[in-house]
Amino acid sequence: MDSAARPVPEWSGPAPGRERFTLRVEIAIVLVTTFGSSGLSAALSLLESALAPGGIGGQSVALNPSRATRSFIDLLFQLLSVSRLLVWAALALYLLWRSGIGPRMLGLARIRMRADVLAGLLLAALIGLPGLGLYLAAHDLGMSVTIVPSSLHDHWWRLPVLVLSAIANAVGEEVVVVGYLISRLRALGWTESRSVLASALLRGSYHLYQGLGGGIGNLVMGLIFGRYWQRSGRLWPLILAHATIDSVAYIGYTALHGHVSWLP
Repeated sequence: MDSAARPVPEWSGPAPGRERFTLRVEIAIVLVTTFGSSGLSAALSLLESALAPGGIGGQSVALNPSRATRSFIDLLFQLLSVSRLLVWAALALYLLWRSGIGPRMLGLARIRMRADVLAGLLLAALIGLPGLGLYLAAHDLGMSVTIVPSSLHDHWWRLPVLVLSAIANAVGEEVVVVGYLISRLRALGWTESRSVLASALLRGSYHLYQGLGGGIGNLVMGLIFGRYWQRSGRLWPLILAHATIDSVAYIGYTALHGHVSWLP
C-alpha cells in the first residue's frame, strides 16, 4: 500500500503523561486564537438574533461584506481576512511539525489529481446539495438567518477574491479543525469517535451565527469530514470539497440573487 494512503500513518500513540498538560495548554491557546473564539462569538450572535425583533428568521448576515467605500482599501481588507485564515493554518502545521507530525502524515503530501480531486468533488456534492436544502428548510421554519454569501460591491476583483476567500476558509478550517485538533486529541489518548465528535462540535459552534440550521448542518459536515480523514489519512479532498462548496455558494449567489424566487 502507498504510505500516503494509510490512515494517519506511523502514529506513535498517546503522549506520555508529563507532556499531556503541555498539549492541553497548546490546544487551548490555538483554539482561543482561532476557531474557538469564533465559536463563542457565533453563539453570542445567535443569542442576539434570537432576542431581536423578528427572531432568528428575521435577521440576515453577510459572509463577505464590503469593508470600505474605496475599492483599493476594500480589497486590502479582503486580502487581510484571507491571510488571517492561512496564518491560522500555518500556525497549526508548524506546531504539529515541531512535534514530529509533518504535512505528509496529515495527508497533505503531493495532491493526487484523480483520487483527491474526485473524492473532493463527491464530498462537495454529498455535503453541498443536502446543505442547501437544509438551509432553505431552516430558513422557512425561522431557524436560520438569511445568509448573504457576498455583498461585495461590483469591483473588478470581486470574483477572484470570493474564490480566494473560499480557499482560505477551506485551508484554515480543515487544517486546524480536522488535521490539527484530531491529531492533538489522539495524542491525549482520546478515542477516534470522541475526537471526531469534538471536531464536529467545534465546526458547528462557529457557524451558529447562521442560526440553528447552520450549526446543525456544519456539525454533520464535521462528522463526515472528520471520519473521512481518520479512515483515509488524506486532507486534500476535504480542502477541495470545502473550497468547492464555498466557491459555488459565493459565486452562485452573486449570479442568481434577484433572478430566482427560491433563493432568500
